[in-house]
Amino acid sequence: MAALLTAIVIAASSIKIPISNILEIRFSTIPLAVSGNIFGPGIAAVIGIMSDLIGFVIWPTGPYFPGFTVSAMISGAIFGLLLHKKDGSFPGLSRVILAVVINAAVVNLVLNSLWLAMLYGKGGFIAVLSARIIKELIMIPINILLISGIIKPVDALLKKHPLMTASVEKE
Repeated sequence: MAALLTAIVIAASSIKIPISNILEIRFSTIPLAVSGNIFGPGIAAVIGIMSDLIGFVIWPTGPYFPGFTVSAMISGAIFGLLLHKKDGSFPGLSRVILAVVINAAVVNLVLNSLWLAMLYGKGGFIAVLSARIIKELIMIPINILLISGIIKPVDALLKKHPLMTASVEKE
């Protein structure tokens, strides 16, 4: 199941809306959040790492930079820490909001802006950060709606399918 979610993260990250060379909208956050909800921070962090590495090999969008792998790992850990519940229930809208906002602030704004400034050096960190703030403010409510809308049916599926409930219970 973790391998399937890794593949879904890779596929979702290939779908992007480019705005500039330092700004694009991607949807890999959603399956990574689902991974965190199902498996917790450790496995979701590994899914983040593997999806970044494999995704780079399949669809390189520039030079490989390990900072983005670290970002993917931290995103998985954030979603795992805030969205995982051992009983498989929906974590609640407040935890989804908190996870999306923390991920957007720490990973997407700070870390990814730092990595892009290091890679491209266009105007420095503050210039890259300021260009990305508006995108993140737009994506936060979109991600909250999509993640909470997808986690609920996934939770219902986990409760019904014996193979899936067995894998979640082994934690």
